[in-house]
Amino acid sequence: MSRSVELSRTTSETDIQLALDLDGSGRSEVATGVGFLDHMLTALARHALFDLQVQASGDLHIDDHHTVEDIGIVLGQAFARAIGDKRGIRRYGHAVVPMDEALIEAAIDISGRPLLVWSVAFNVPTIGTMDTELFEEFFRAFAHNALITLHVTAKAGRNAHHIAEGCFKALARALRMASEMDARATDAIPSTKGAL
Repeated sequence: MSRSVELSRTTSETDIQLALDLDGSGRSEVATGVGFLDHMLTALARHALFDLQVQASGDLHIDDHHTVEDIGIVLGQAFARAIGDKRGIRRYGHAVVPMDEALIEAAIDISGRPLLVWSVAFNVPTIGTMDTELFEEFFRAFAHNALITLHVTAKAGRNAHHIAEGCFKALARALRMASEMDARATDAIPSTKGAL
């Protein structure tokens, strides 16, 4: 069963083409126009072992907000389509990632119930040119469109780059765990309800 999807989204603010393969090897080609986001999406693909291609253009002359949020939307939609009916997946995933002095935890339920609980603070307004407020916007857009419950918690950290990178790597590792096929569950829906 193929768990790969190609999606596009075009609005008056952004134009995004994205391809996602949940059973990849961590390869990525990312060009969003937002340098730090490119770095984070590359790390996400590598640590989730997803193959990811993102080509985006947006109204960066205004700011990065629309581009960052819309990429989160499209990536979330692609994940939801690629995961399918969730038959045979592990469903739950978690990771605690140390990034030097930063320690970030991500916990996921591929539940069909979208929610983000974001317990991360930054002590600077930007990393490179990217507004640190946009990390929460990206994670919310992704979680709501992926139809997952996602908790992200910074347990420690001072350096904003380390905190942000830890968030993406923890998300990646948790996604990898939750979306993996469970050899013991084979064809079962991982819920007592029989549906997710």
